Amino acid sequence: MKTIPTDKISAEQLDALNEFAATGVGPEMRDLLQSVIDCVRSGDDLATISPRTTLSPSQAAERLGMSRTHLYKLLDQGEIMFDRVGRDRRILLGDLIAFEERRQRDRRELAERFASQATTHESAIDELADLL
Repeated sequence: MKTIPTDKISAEQLDALNEFAATGVGPEMRDLLQSVIDCVRSGDDLATISPRTTLSPSQAAERLGMSRTHLYKLLDQGEIMFDRVGRDRRILLGDLIAFEERRQRDRRELAERFASQATTHESAIDELADLL
């Protein structure tokens, strides 16, 4: 892990980066730059971590904001890939990030389905009202 100190980055530099992020790049890069800007403005240092870094189940559960018990259920169900080291389990950070992305995508799809369901329901009611 490499830590990058941010205490010497000026507000003017952050403002310039923010302007560039708003106009000069695609949505993925804009989100990345905005996250960096937010971290620096809050006074945090930045850290780079290899996706090949391994985490213990406790570390993974903490990162996901869930109990270890629930994490173990996900591991046993094959939702998150892991390797065994003796009797311990180790989870690659890249696999954990992939799980987080799948979970976020599934949540967005579910929210969109519920939103379209309400629209479909309203349309059906309007059609029935027109028929009567």
